[in-house]
Amino acid sequence: MRRRSSTYGFALTGGLLKQDIRRASESRGFAQSRVLTHWEEIAGTEMAAISRPVEISYGRGGMGATLTLLTTGANAPLLEMRKDELRERVNAIYGYNAISRIRVTQTAATGFSEGRVAFDHRPKSASKPQPTPETVAEAHRTTEGIADEGLRQALERLGANVITRSQR
Repeated sequence: MRRRSSTYGFALTGGLLKQDIRRASESRGFAQSRVLTHWEEIAGTEMAAISRPVEISYGRGGMGATLTLLTTGANAPLLEMRKDELRERVNAIYGYNAISRIRVTQTAATGFSEGRVAFDHRPKSASKPQPTPETVAEAHRTTEGIADEGLRQALERLGANVITRSQR
């Protein structure tokens, strides 16, 4: 019989109780889907526009979960400063200290392709002004001499957007 020197043949209590603790926390309403489906209500419109919850993971002991939030590079410092506020908001929904830690990442926990999330930084009521037909014609005239069709179209769109923005 081979013994592990640190446990003397006994399993660690945390390992035995891990599944029971997880089941108990889920029975109290701590379902991962709730955080995902109600994120805007939980975090508020401003924070929900710059972040997405991607994972809730439990520590080795099963006590207190870590919520991983996905954001873009420019918004990471803002989320870092407001982690405690977000954690309090999430825990207020559940009525107990369900989330003990928030981790901010710029890549999804499942891989790089899933981490490419488009965040809407504009208020929902604001919409991007469309270029007028005259502006589009001016941009087209400016880019007529470019032989590569893809490059010409990209520069034409860029020119129309720059002209539209400068006219505001």
